[in-house]
Amino acid sequence: MENPKQEVNLVSLYTSSSENLHLTEEMNQITLNDETQIVLERSVEEVEKIIAYKFKNPNLLQQALTHSSFEENCASYERLEYMGDAVLNLLIATEHYLDYPDLPPGKLTRLRAANVDTEKLARVAIKYNLHDYLRHKKPLLKGQVEEFRDAIMEYPLHSTGLIDPPKVLADIVESLIGAIYIDCNFSMDTTWKVVKNLLQPLITLGKLEIHPVTKINELCQKNGLKAEFVDSWEERGEVEVHVNGKFVGKGKFSGKKIIAQNRAAHNAYYQVVTNLRMEKTIDDYPCDEIQN
Repeated sequence: MENPKQEVNLVSLYTSSSENLHLTEEMNQITLNDETQIVLERSVEEVEKIIAYKFKNPNLLQQALTHSSFEENCASYERLEYMGDAVLNLLIATEHYLDYPDLPPGKLTRLRAANVDTEKLARVAIKYNLHDYLRHKKPLLKGQVEEFRDAIMEYPLHSTGLIDPPKVLADIVESLIGAIYIDCNFSMDTTWKVVKNLLQPLITLGKLEIHPVTKINELCQKNGLKAEFVDSWEERGEVEVHVNGKFVGKGKFSGKKIIAQNRAAHNAYYQVVTNLRMEKTIDDYPCDEIQN
């Protein structure tokens, strides 16, 4: 016959062990939460030093550095990115309007675009390693960042559409701008002081390059030639350029057709310039200068 006292002791022991295990799990969770908070606070401080701006509401900065993949229903940077995009465009447009009083709208638009496009902003993120502070669960991001970092070495200021920047890098910069704008009580002056420093070097009118597709088309028009893009991107990830029916260049990039097309135009432009010089029809092509 079983001893009732022994049965009670076993139940008590099991209950006690379960309670202790539950208590240990709670303590571990508290410790983990504390460590996470410490890391967050440290990241906030480091980013504030990078951008030379002290947040009144650090939660805005944390949100600006949180991707939607981080956890379900998290407060991600998407709304701040939306705000930052609009603010940045207005800031750059205002700067150019004042700096270039005689510049026509077409050139102002191109100049603004060069300073706010995905590649330009992604370069800013790389310059300050802002991606290191992004909370996310995007396993491919590290490789994309390294590939982009290597690619921009060939183009110190801008590739004009020849490389493919990870959009998330530009998103970080825009969300930061949005967070700063809101945190400083919507002051455009305060925001511009921070942003102007972050975006250095800004692309000036003298450094603004013509898009490769525009360059090859204008070159052909000025010399009575007909340029045609032959699309084989779906099959081989390539785009070719033919001038007067003859092959003059191709571009390859399996990720996006637009990049392959830009590369094809870039390569074709220099081949056509070479051909024309050999025919002694030009000495120096004026399309290298800023066009209307």
